[in-house]
Amino acid sequence: MSEHFRVHGGARLVGEVDVVGAKNSVLKLMAAALLAEGTTRLTNCPEILDVPLMADVLRGLGCTVDIDRDVVTITTPTELSHRADFASMGKLRASVCVLGPLVGRLRKAVVALPGGDAIGSRPLDMHQNGLRLLGAHSEIEHGCVVAEAEGLHGAQIWLDFPSVGATENILMAAVLADGTTVIDNAAREPEIVDVCTMLQQMGAKIEGAGTSTLTVHGVDSLRPTEHRVIGDRIVGATWAMAAAMTRGDVRVHGVDPHHLDLVLEKLRTAGAEVSLFQDGFRVVMAGRPHSVDFVTLPYPGFATDLQPFAVALAAVSDGVSMITENVFEARFRFIEEMVRLGADARTDGHHAVIRGVDRLSSAPVWASDIRAGAGLVLAGLCADGVTEVWDVFHIDRGYPCFVENLRKLGADVERVSAPPER
Repeated sequence: MSEHFRVHGGARLVGEVDVVGAKNSVLKLMAAALLAEGTTRLTNCPEILDVPLMADVLRGLGCTVDIDRDVVTITTPTELSHRADFASMGKLRASVCVLGPLVGRLRKAVVALPGGDAIGSRPLDMHQNGLRLLGAHSEIEHGCVVAEAEGLHGAQIWLDFPSVGATENILMAAVLADGTTVIDNAAREPEIVDVCTMLQQMGAKIEGAGTSTLTVHGVDSLRPTEHRVIGDRIVGATWAMAAAMTRGDVRVHGVDPHHLDLVLEKLRTAGAEVSLFQDGFRVVMAGRPHSVDFVTLPYPGFATDLQPFAVALAAVSDGVSMITENVFEARFRFIEEMVRLGADARTDGHHAVIRGVDRLSSAPVWASDIRAGAGLVLAGLCADGVTEVWDVFHIDRGYPCFVENLRKLGADVERVSAPPER
């Protein structure tokens, strides 16, 4: 038996929805708890599948992890294992973020190559090069990243691309290195700032959070802390796009609206009325959206995680849109499923040209990753008849209470267990 979502088209989403902590932040914060002996407490954590998976990774290293709804409590022992080469590592991409903390605290690590979404190549070259500049020897051996150092020292590190994962791993190794480390062309995402904020609460000395240059003055040790995870801007943007696609009226709470400035401006261009308030925003779309072009880029550009929603919005907009994917080459796999739903789309390299149709047509479709799955559900809301979205375990990895929130906003969506008919 396999679970799928049955989506009845035609709903206009109206109402309010709350956003909890960011998936792309909480998993890294859990890894950061490895840097300090004692008990770290994270609040506002999302109730998604990836959190218990990450908890299993930390338990395998010797930590005690308790999850009580939106609170995760991690107790890190004095004697911590440096080997994260067990099966649970292959279940999520973020598991690789234990590499930096292990090297930083223990001066050695054996970390299995991670799994996660099938959205394209995400090599670890920059992670390893950064650790080498800090004084570690690092190689790929038998399916694992192996790193070891007699000592870590400050370094000047330039990233060829502002990789979020590489920035985080290098940062979390550098906080316990001797001397000063400068990371140039660092990622600027709000989730990076969140990690920096928690590390500073733990006693780290970091300057430049939110800019492309991070300066880290190494300290001898860190202490455990309590930290509230920032709101998930990707989930917030999902609801914003859903309001625009269904010609709805949705108020989103629990996220900093300025983390979504570009997204909300694109929706204004598409014809939506957007208003901001302290902990969120409101999106109202009175008629059919106008076509808008999107180009994915590192923050503060349009996030690659939101590309499937840009495609889905373009598919029901009035006019022709061009979507350019500059980050993950395999993300356009999503378009194959959109074509099943009647989208008029073609791809050429890292560009997609989409001619909007007034209404999509229902069909069975399969999610290839978290955002693709959510995008297909939103597309199903704009289709005639009933759309079945399969492999929804992907969606559960990134969206807490997804069906419940959709139903709260007026959608006719249900979770069904049945064998797939391909």
